[in-house]
Amino acid sequence: MSKPAHSNFAHESPVDGAPAGLDFSAVVTTLGATPNKVNARQHRELDELGYTIIPNLIGPEWLVELREAFDRIYEEEGDQAGREVSNVPGVRRLADLVNKSPVFDRIWLNPEVLAAAHHLIVRPFKLHSLNGHDPRPAHGAQPLHTDTSEPRQSVQQCHVVNSMWMLDDVSPDNGATRVVPASHRLSSHPRQAMVDPGAPHADETYLTGPAGTVAVFNGHLWHSCTTNRTTRTRRLVHCAFIGRELPQQTDQRRYLREATARRLSPAARLILDV
Repeated sequence: MSKPAHSNFAHESPVDGAPAGLDFSAVVTTLGATPNKVNARQHRELDELGYTIIPNLIGPEWLVELREAFDRIYEEEGDQAGREVSNVPGVRRLADLVNKSPVFDRIWLNPEVLAAAHHLIVRPFKLHSLNGHDPRPAHGAQPLHTDTSEPRQSVQQCHVVNSMWMLDDVSPDNGATRVVPASHRLSSHPRQAMVDPGAPHADETYLTGPAGTVAVFNGHLWHSCTTNRTTRTRRLVHCAFIGRELPQQTDQRRYLREATARRLSPAARLILDV
């Protein structure tokens, strides 16, 4: 049985580093991430399937700005692009986008995605990473995996929530992410349960949509990118959140730039954990 949709966020104790008297529920509310930002269908899909798809979350003008920023940053960084996390052969990879352009702020501070993360993680969380990913033709395939290996007290517990912001049309032929619905409820990892996690799974489906779509999924869901079998770009921005007690993929305190710090509100700083 799925857990009920929140009528309000649980009251949490004050969070380290927060302004005096500010608790995490107040933070997400300040950022507009009220429980009704995720509707009943999305709650149900997140709980039962492990993912939901939100159409038209990126408006046309913002979409142009995000694409331009993605390509500009990759051009500027060249073979160093993505170095803060990892370089992936055959993939235009970007990392630490929080510090690369304020155009990405509306991603990691988006109320709908913050509300979805709070619904699943059910405790104070922080940004895990903000990365770009664009597999070149004939590249991009990954084995099925999860976004964390942290042990869970139960299969209902969620440590990580990821979101994929589609800057291009995404389809099964240009490297869409495949997922195994409801696999977030399994206690096993794909490499334990499958002879070959890179092989097709009988229950897999694809997270697809036109440019401007956002897919949100439980980080314990089995998933992987697939091969881009076209000559088209398939630019995504991955925005992930993680429980505050766990380490970030990108240590925001280490990489925080002065210009970034100047534009952040207290609530935004708390989401970054800086």
